[in-house]
Amino acid sequence: MVSLSTACGSINNLFLHNGQLQNELNNAAARVISSGWFALGREVESFEKAFAAWCGTSWCRGVANGTDAIELALRATGVQAGDEVVVAPNAGMYSTAAITAIGARPVYADISPETFNLCPDGVSKVLSGSTRAIVATHLYGLMCDMPQLRELADSHRLALVEDCAQSHGASLEGKKCGAWGDIAAFSFYPTKNLGALGDAGAVVTSRRDLYETVSQLRQYGWDRRYHAVCSGGRNSRLDELQAAFLLAKLPFLDTWVERRRAVGKFYADNINHPAVTVTPYGHERHAYHLYVLRCRRRDALRAWLAESAIATDVHYPCLDYQQPCMAKQRDWPALPHSEQSVEEILTLPCYPELTLEDAGFVVRCINRWTG
Repeated sequence: MVSLSTACGSINNLFLHNGQLQNELNNAAARVISSGWFALGREVESFEKAFAAWCGTSWCRGVANGTDAIELALRATGVQAGDEVVVAPNAGMYSTAAITAIGARPVYADISPETFNLCPDGVSKVLSGSTRAIVATHLYGLMCDMPQLRELADSHRLALVEDCAQSHGASLEGKKCGAWGDIAAFSFYPTKNLGALGDAGAVVTSRRDLYETVSQLRQYGWDRRYHAVCSGGRNSRLDELQAAFLLAKLPFLDTWVERRRAVGKFYADNINHPAVTVTPYGHERHAYHLYVLRCRRRDALRAWLAESAIATDVHYPCLDYQQPCMAKQRDWPALPHSEQSVEEILTLPCYPELTLEDAGFVVRCINRWTG
């Protein structure tokens, strides 16, 4: 085997990532502590304005986490109990959890085997008179085919909700993710391209009606203090400390995404093994939150890489409708592309501080695999 690279021992290295901003993060924390204001204050307002501008949308509302963001976005568009929402089955249960929390029904459409994202043709096959919305999850950082999904949603008068939890920085036709749908949800979980130091999320939109509804929903349905006018409200507030951390990190996000793209391109250009199918380089459409390849002998390859202390993971090993809590509800139609993908996908280390030398170590190990 080739020589060991310890930088490849994790999918993400938050110690390296956050350590380079130690002073900025310390200053942000001190600023919040000294202010005496810890929820929905100046830090949240400043971050909301900055992040909306970065996304190219009119408004942003900070919430507690990314799953809440999806749920509140769906509620704002009018999704109610009993409605159907079309969603990809391979995105880790996050959208499914948000849909079922409302009492709506997830309807799964098959994915494109090349992109792992919702296939517009697959979506059109599962639409019904009960369909209210489509959730477009930009899985692994690669944007869905938003022009086709936008056209499909408009032609059927459906809400188009973007799940941007893994795609901060991805763009298509000059428009960033989050600006294509009626409304979009972001997660700032610590491992995301823009990560807080705890849970955090946001909803962005350029529709004032949706913005105003989310503003009410995130805090008990209030239009003013102690006066609830919107049903389905909850306590889902972005706190001042996390907002301050995110505001400190946001100026670096574009650079971090470019570094991720460099790693992704290096893998795509240099992995050369007959049993391995690489993810093609996605240019600006891909933000490379994760670099995922395919291998029919995935577990054998994973064991081989582990011998050289190269971290790998599977995102995600079980389709949503195969999860015990969903499988017992009904017999779900088979989705062949989705079902094959979960047997073959493998995630490699990919984060801004991973050097191309480190990535080269991973490449050499894969290319020397005799499996």
